[in-house]
Amino acid sequence: MKIRVRATKIGKVRFTSHRDAARMWERALRRAGMPVAFTEGFTPRAKISFGLALPTGAESIAEYVDIELQRDIAADDVDLDTLPERLSDALPNGFDVLAAIERDTGASSLQEAVTSCTWQLWSTQLGAEEHREACRLLESNELVLERERKGKRSADDVRPMILDLRPDPTGDRLIADLVTIGRALRPGELAELAYPNIDARDVRALRTHQWLDDDGTRREVIPLPADVDASTLAVLA
Repeated sequence: MKIRVRATKIGKVRFTSHRDAARMWERALRRAGMPVAFTEGFTPRAKISFGLALPTGAESIAEYVDIELQRDIAADDVDLDTLPERLSDALPNGFDVLAAIERDTGASSLQEAVTSCTWQLWSTQLGAEEHREACRLLESNELVLERERKGKRSADDVRPMILDLRPDPTGDRLIADLVTIGRALRPGELAELAYPNIDARDVRALRTHQWLDDDGTRREVIPLPADVDASTLAVLA
């Protein structure tokens, strides 16, 4: 049996690296008494996998973890309704599990399946006017960004990676839909383009959605439960 959970990474834990966060999840699963399957060999590892890596310093209310359970565990042996609370209690503050579902057999990995993400960007140095001005990036035919990879610098046109930009209803945050296929545009890089007059490191970023393409229709990996207020979670970030 495989389980997929949706979780948050909010607050001080945003400075935790992807690797350290993975270790926290492994410890939490042990504390919660989850019968996780392990790989074979000299150094067995828990069979858990993560969705798209979250940049260190960014926050999220749409993180995903796939957990494979031991072979003798059946669907009836796991209470998915109470699992979010059990795992949240075992995780550090800032990590909270919002929903858990059984993963379909043969489903693609999140690394392969997710095609875009929605982000919120904001800063105490930015207001509604700056966010409206940032939306004008959509009018550009080309947006060249200097990037470094493996010690080599290159100039990339990142305009095709921006699907949409819009202020949130309050005007205090910028909402951005960014492509994840290929060498994706990171929120920090978008901040460099959108807000040239401030240090991009002063712009906070919150991932609110990870999207799949279902025959041309965009859908979330796991929608938020009806009793979870997304706007409240976003404000907490």
